[in-house]
Order: sequence, then structure tokens, then C-alpha cells
Amino acid sequence: MKKLIRIVMVSCAYICARGVADAAPPVPITIVVFTPPSLGSILSSVIKKQKFDLANGLDIKFAERTPDAYATEFNSGEFQVGGSASVLIQALANTRGVKTSYLFNLFDYWGAVVTSRPDIRTLADLRGKDIAAAKGTTNYTMFEWFVRQQGVDPKSFKVLNTAPAGLLGYALADRADAVELWEPAYSLLLARKPGIRTLDLHIRKVWRAFAGSDKIPNLGVAAHRGWIARHRDLIEPLYRSYKQAADWVIAHPNAASSLVGPVKSPADRKALAQMIRDNSQLVMDVSPASDMKREIAATYRMGKTIGLLKTTPGPSAIYNGKLQ
Repeated sequence: MKKLIRIVMVSCAYICARGVADAAPPVPITIVVFTPPSLGSILSSVIKKQKFDLANGLDIKFAERTPDAYATEFNSGEFQVGGSASVLIQALANTRGVKTSYLFNLFDYWGAVVTSRPDIRTLADLRGKDIAAAKGTTNYTMFEWFVRQQGVDPKSFKVLNTAPAGLLGYALADRADAVELWEPAYSLLLARKPGIRTLDLHIRKVWRAFAGSDKIPNLGVAAHRGWIARHRDLIEPLYRSYKQAADWVIAHPNAASSLVGPVKSPADRKALAQMIRDNSQLVMDVSPASDMKREIAATYRMGKTIGLLKTTPGPSAIYNGKLQ
């Protein structure tokens, strides 16, 4: 009997060892993302912290770059996969011959204008005023479109251009008449300066009238089509890694707060946890690009109305594969 038990135990050990040996090592992928704090860096930090990439058979290395460097190095093909892919900028690159596809969405658009000036109550009051903004970002480009929909010419503002990381400082120090920014900086600002006022952009109302949808695809993951052809089997586990990270953030807002923004105090942590719970301004929306074709096409139309896009990208700019 003892001999039989030893044989069974040895056999089990052999099977387990063989299973480990036969298990495929995780596939390495390098993805370029924006330097934090930024929307593009939120889920990348969660993926690595919670090891969602390894759970899906991937070993993702996230390379952080400023927005300008990101665009140059991704469009040139130095990086084949981009995790801070703006729908509009990716579309513009496609019209200029850069062959990439938007794989899946991560965040929809949301932005805000804040002011401490008592004489600024509406967007029209910004005419002739200084507004601090990251003018080279897609967020500001889309903000300009929403402003125009309310009959205000953004050229009537004097833009104080700064990097995204500097916007919170502008607002806290009251160094401009108004500041255009987005999450998570917006929630941090309200936690640190609760008396500041937000001007209504009527984002959902305006977009619904224009696109017939509440979804405004803004930032996601894109890849060069050559990479897609060679690694089509990696796209679904890549999508699952991001989807699981997003689900974890929603399920653990307190723990996730320090990963989605630069938390410096309990008030900061509380504000970001509430931002996550609400999600109406963070607008985390991990969805396959193939499920958002209508909304992405509307974003292209918006890009043409503001002169950013001269032509509409072809259908290959949107990855057509089904993801789950």
C-alpha cells in the first residue's frame, strides 16, 4: 500500500512539473503611453500592479513618453502598440499614410473650464480673457469644438499654453482667468480649492444632438497594421488585460485612487475614489472599436468641422475584430 502511495505521489509530482515546463512563458509586448499623470497611464499602472497582463499570458512593458514624443515614436513605428491613442490624432496620422488601427477604447471624452473670477459666468464671458490650456492636446481640440457649438469663437481667448501636468498648478495659483482641464486633475482641484467655479460645456446634450449617442470615444489602444497581422492572437488577451484592470478600478475605488492620480492627502484620495465611483467625468469605457464604429465616425466628422481632418480615414483605421 505504501509503495502504491509513493508511486501515485511521484506520478503527481511528475505531472505537475511537466505542466509547469509545458506552460508557455508570457509573451512580451512593449506599449508606449503618456507620462503620468495622464489618462493614458492610469490603466497601465493598474495592469502592472495587479499583474493582469501575466494572468492573460502577456508580459507588457509600458514605455512612458510626453505627448509629442509619443506621437513621433508611435507614428514612426518605433513603438508598434500605443496605449494613449487619441481617436482624432490616430485618424489624422492615417490620413497622412500611417497605417494603424484603433483596437479598443479606454476613455470617452470629458473636459471642463474652471475659474475663480466673479465676472466669468458663461463661456461667452471668456472673450478677451486668458485661459490656461494644454493647447496641443486632443482634449483642448475637442473643447474648442464644444465651445463653437455654443456660439463662442475660441480664437477670442488668449491661450496660455502649458503641459497637462501644469494645469492644476495654474488653477490653484489663480494664474489665469480660466483653466481648461480634465480628470483626474479636475477632482484633485475641487478637493484642494472647493470654491472654484465650473462653466457648463453641455457636453452630453451637444454630443447627443450631433452624434445620436452618449459615447464620445477619445483615448484607447492602437497598433500598426503590420503588428496586428503578425500578432492577431495577442489582441484579445491584451483587451482582457485592460478590461480586467478597468473592472478592478471600479470595484476598488479606494485602493485604486492612488494609482489613477497624484494623491497627496486624505482629501485627494477621497476625491479620486468618488470620481471613480461616479465615472461620469473619468468616463472609463473599455470597449472594442468594432462596437463603436458609429461614434468613432462621428468623432471623425467633428474633426473635419474644426479643420483638423481634411479627409476621412478609411475603414482599416478601426480594428474590425470582435473582442470579449
